[in-house]
Formats: sequence, C-alpha cells, structure tokens
Amino acid sequence: MPVTIPAWVKPGIWGGIIGAALITIVGFSTDTVVSGSTAQEMADDSGKQSAIAAMAPICVAQFKMLTPNNQTEQLAALKEESSYKRDDFVIAKGWATMPGSDAPTDEIAASCASLLMELS
Repeated sequence: MPVTIPAWVKPGIWGGIIGAALITIVGFSTDTVVSGSTAQEMADDSGKQSAIAAMAPICVAQFKMLTPNNQTEQLAALKEESSYKRDDFVIAKGWATMPGSDAPTDEIAASCASLLMELS
C-alpha cells in the first residue's frame, strides 16, 4: 500500500526552512544569538571590567593613605591635568600599582582617576 503525503507537507517544509533561516539571520544580526568565540570574548571582557571595577577602589585607598593636606594638593594637581592625562598622573604617583604587582595598569589608573575626580 503506497503512502500518500498530504498536499500541505511540501509548503510546510519550505516554511520551516525559510523560518529557520530568518530566525538565524535575525538572531545573529541583533546579537540575540552569538557564536562560541563571541561568547568567550564577551565573557573575557566582562571579567576584565569586573577586575578593574574591583581594583580601582584599592587605588583610591592608596591615595587616601596620604595626609589630608597632601590629598588636597594632589587632587588639585589632578584636576589641573587634562582629562586624557589623568591616568598618567595616577600612574606616576604609584597609586595604580596594585599590591603584589610590579607595574601599574592603564585601565585601573583611568578608573581610579575617575573615582578620584568624584571625591572632590
């Protein structure tokens, strides 16, 4: 006995294929769906930003170890710097060098400079 396929099956299959293609295109173009490498890149960036956000207050704490008069002088000097050189100022003062580290980090210095500008 031959199997009969209903007439609506062929358009249904084509509709499923076209729908899957459209969902894939829309998903990837709106970043709703990402590849494994993109997801790993996003996770790495998120981890880096979290580490910077956690270490910037340590930089501020190192600044606060100065005497109150010296803090005022250093904040005034930081304000006089242009916005794109403030991280260099923080690095030069040694506040962006984390305990246990030999070298400062530019990203931590930039975040620290922003936090220090909020103090004033």
